[in-house]
Amino acid sequence: MPSHTVLDMSIAYKLKRQWQIIYALMMRDIRTRYFGNSWGFSIAILWPLSHIFLLVIINTTMGRAAPFGESMSLWFATGVLPFMVFNYSARFISMGPVLNKELTVYPVVKLNDILISRAIIEMLNAVSIIILTMLILICFGVNPMPIYPVDAFIAIGANLLLGVGFGVINAIITCAIPGWITGYALFSIVMWIASGVLFIPDSLPEQFRYYLSFNPSLHGVQWMRSAFYEGYGTVVLDKTYMIQFAVVCLLLGLIIERVFRGKLLGS
Repeated sequence: MPSHTVLDMSIAYKLKRQWQIIYALMMRDIRTRYFGNSWGFSIAILWPLSHIFLLVIINTTMGRAAPFGESMSLWFATGVLPFMVFNYSARFISMGPVLNKELTVYPVVKLNDILISRAIIEMLNAVSIIILTMLILICFGVNPMPIYPVDAFIAIGANLLLGVGFGVINAIITCAIPGWITGYALFSIVMWIASGVLFIPDSLPEQFRYYLSFNPSLHGVQWMRSAFYEGYGTVVLDKTYMIQFAVVCLLLGLIIERVFRGKLLGS
């Protein structure tokens, strides 16, 4: 048998085994994330929806109108969804290594496997949330289609990338400092407040806009809304900054994991 054929078979076997490990980790995660059964995973999908409709109910009761467009539901959906896509990805990926630490006693399970399996689940979760939200909006007579569909699609991808980048770097920090999980949970509340979900960043004084512009998730929300509302985000939105921030976090996390592989979860 030619040597290149043997090499191809070896690579195919390794890739197949790698996928089997990642798939097993994904199934374990789905079954154990909430209440110890797969039905509990639906909370991860329904929770963002509860945020949207709670905000709609509160603001409708107070007699407020949507700052842009005619639909309060669409306004909040375009703010809550991109932030949740980012925040859910970051939070659950960062929790993965600590919650699955006992699995790393098996030589075949690596830290990268845990991070990849969680990233895939969060991507699937994000798609499910968006589709379900669109269907619910349609049922209530709201048109959920953006003016610029391609921009909306890229914005979701950018928020996912940011979430994965944040998740990987926070996972590395959590491996060294387990208490960082709590710290990041508190930090994410600050990011939620500062991400422009509930206000229009462009309308703020220049000094406030400047400091808020360092928050990458603000640009994720702005990017998404700019796909739905003509002229939105023309002052603060910086797509390049957001992408660069996400890529740097991801690469830095992967480099640190590679350098300290075998030590991060060994303590």
